[in-house]
Amino acid sequence: MLPRLFAALLVLLVPVALPGRAAEVPDARAIVARAYEAAGGDAWANARSLELQGRLVLYGAQGAAPRVVADDYRMWRVFEADRTNAHGEAGLVRIDARADGRLLFQAASDGRVSWNQKGVIPKAEADRLWAENFGFGVIRHALKDGFALARLPDDSVDGHPVHMVRVTDPAGTATLFGVDRKTGWIRLAGFVTPRGWHVRVYDDFAVRDGWTQPKKVTLYYNGVKQNEVLWDRWRVNPALDAGLFAPANAGK
Repeated sequence: MLPRLFAALLVLLVPVALPGRAAEVPDARAIVARAYEAAGGDAWANARSLELQGRLVLYGAQGAAPRVVADDYRMWRVFEADRTNAHGEAGLVRIDARADGRLLFQAASDGRVSWNQKGVIPKAEADRLWAENFGFGVIRHALKDGFALARLPDDSVDGHPVHMVRVTDPAGTATLFGVDRKTGWIRLAGFVTPRGWHVRVYDDFAVRDGWTQPKKVTLYYNGVKQNEVLWDRWRVNPALDAGLFAPANAGK
């Protein structure tokens, strides 16, 4: 008699899914809005400039060992007030990679002309360069008019459950984002590039002065890990001289 009673009680304790009642889930706009706030809200979205410093590990097309390690990797950005092209040249940017004080490579733009350590880059080559690398920043503008947001199946990134959304910019270019279901942190960005399918995975988040910074960024092309960036220092809204981004600084 007692075993049957216990069995009946257990049945009563098990939740029953009623027909036509699916679990409530946030829509795409709510997910992006939560990511926006978790990243730092308006201070993050409207940041004027950013300076980052850390290390870069580059892997080759073959083999498992790192091909290059830059112990001094820096990026400077002056952001556009409005961004409508997810993967195009954006604002002012400069990236320097050095190892033991020796310049390995540069990639930069003064907003009009792109250049590297060898000098000015032809426009077609520059367009390809930025299309293969830029994409995360569009989510800073995704709640504005002209952007389309779509909910995708949930997933996980490095074991962290995420909500997946697609952000389509006014030009019709799509970027996928994985937003941590617990924290709202953006853990993944994915988009099509001239090199193929590109995914960036973000981890080791630090929150300081209202700004959320992923200290580890892992970059994949066509499913293969290509780079790891390990940021350890950053400044939000530093005063950056426009000359820093001038082509005259190529190789310096």
